Amino acid sequence: MARPKFLPDNFTLALVGTVIIASLLPCRGGAAVAFNWITNVAIGLLFFLHGAKLSREAILAGATHWRLHLLVLISTFVMFPVLGLALRPVLSPLVTPALYTGILFLCTLPSTVQSSIAFTSMAKGNVPAAVCSASASSLLGIFITPALVSLMVSDHAGAGGSPWHTVGNIVLQLLVPFVAGQLLRPAIGKWVDRHKAVLKFVDQGSILLVVYVAFSEAVNEGIWHSIPLSALGGLVAVNIVLLAVALLITAFAAKRLGFSRADQITIIFCGSKKSLASGIPMAKVIFAAHSVGAVVLPLMLFHQIQLMVCAVLAQRWGSRKTMAEPVRGSKGVGAPARR
Repeated sequence: MARPKFLPDNFTLALVGTVIIASLLPCRGGAAVAFNWITNVAIGLLFFLHGAKLSREAILAGATHWRLHLLVLISTFVMFPVLGLALRPVLSPLVTPALYTGILFLCTLPSTVQSSIAFTSMAKGNVPAAVCSASASSLLGIFITPALVSLMVSDHAGAGGSPWHTVGNIVLQLLVPFVAGQLLRPAIGKWVDRHKAVLKFVDQGSILLVVYVAFSEAVNEGIWHSIPLSALGGLVAVNIVLLAVALLITAFAAKRLGFSRADQITIIFCGSKKSLASGIPMAKVIFAAHSVGAVVLPLMLFHQIQLMVCAVLAQRWGSRKTMAEPVRGSKGVGAPARR
């Protein structure tokens, strides 16, 4: 039986369960040190497997579509940060300062990879371009996100250290394993492709570990005493506003610039989404341990909201008649082909 559109998926339920466990049974002392070490290993393994999974052929297939990729990158790393800062008079009264820091961090993150591609495919968009665009966003985010955080969150508690020091830590923990996976793809790529369940287990398991460790530290610091229930409701409203504005802007810009329908779909899904898989490990590196829980809470809520909304959009667009223009021949401009 199919799951209703607006019910949380199993992973979201697991995230909620992890937060509850961390709230009731937070790790402390030697257990916290052990969990932190295990989490670092799991994150490195996660990015290693992602590197081994990513097909270079798929990247090259969409790499020439530079106008689409440029618009997605502008949406991800320019539009969102501008929205986070410009809407501050509206957003900040609804949440606590710590949660607003998390909103700004959310705005600096790269796009998702798996879900952007999945929704683009479901909606009959330009899948090769989505693979390339989402992957490029994820890799560039390793360098761009820490720099943006240092600019946008410098007056808030939690972000510390030189941005170059942060970039160095992220390169060692995320990029080096990813590159190693890419280099070893000829040897292990087929095995990874055959055992996708392993990648899914490591993917979700590493995120759950980070969330548990982060919220354990946050609970030990009294996070639930500093965030009122009204602020959590305000956070949901803030995430809905951010996603709605991002969807409207990307849709308007893609149509106004003359992109084909398939490319418009790709731009909307890749340019309006934020990566939980990249965001939580980055937060662990960028922010002080006691502040990570509050920082990632906006991202966790945004993740579920974007999945529900984009699933509905993808199903609706995918059910429409496919337009006559071939996706693989799209250059990103021009009207639909005549019948």
